[in-house]
Amino acid sequence: MNLLLFSAADLGAPGQLQISDERLQHLHNVHRAAVGDSIRVGEIGGHMGEGRIAELSAARAIITFQLDCPPPAKLPVILLVALPRPKMLRRILRSAAEFGVEQLVLFNSYRVEKSFWQTPVLNDSTLRSYLLQGLEQSRDTMLPPVTLERRFKPFVEDRLPGLLQNRRGLLAHPAPTAAAAPDHANTPLLLAIGPEGGFIPYEVEMLQKAGLETVSLGPRILRVENAVTALLGRLLSPGC
Repeated sequence: MNLLLFSAADLGAPGQLQISDERLQHLHNVHRAAVGDSIRVGEIGGHMGEGRIAELSAARAIITFQLDCPPPAKLPVILLVALPRPKMLRRILRSAAEFGVEQLVLFNSYRVEKSFWQTPVLNDSTLRSYLLQGLEQSRDTMLPPVTLERRFKPFVEDRLPGLLQNRRGLLAHPAPTAAAAPDHANTPLLLAIGPEGGFIPYEVEMLQKAGLETVSLGPRILRVENAVTALLGRLLSPGC
């Protein structure tokens, strides 16, 4: 936890927050924090700044703070991922938030098992918790919106064109004629990544018809979670 995130529910007196949940345990067990220590804090959806531990016990921590730093700019990428199995989905949610994507769309595909749509990970509160873990790691406060698209054809025909407005669309698919994936996201992008086993030809055709260009990371076939991190890592602009 490189950033202690808080919401309005954690606020006490002006400029002061109180925590008593797993964040408190993290302060004790990982940070080995003590009264007087400084920590980075951030308001979910707002600014970041410096906090100082004013009180610390097994029951609670009281932290005074001042917020004076905006969150980092988002990676200008809308990420589309065919819904993976729940264990992999958890890691992808964290990675999407950690890399700072603008938006995440989880969509259906022929090779997505129907049972995947029943996972509790898709509950709003659970989705939020994994996204927050990614923000805590990368020191960001802005949650990316997550959209669930349970029907492939209506999504591609009716809603994908709107997402592609003023964006270059990329389809990660290891075709022999695919161009190399770009190194940086210098312009707004939309990146689509398929399920384990890949897209079927019909889906590739529909996505290409919608305007997506086929790109590849090379001859190796990667797991979905590794493809997500590899592609986003290439697109992440170097910081100062």
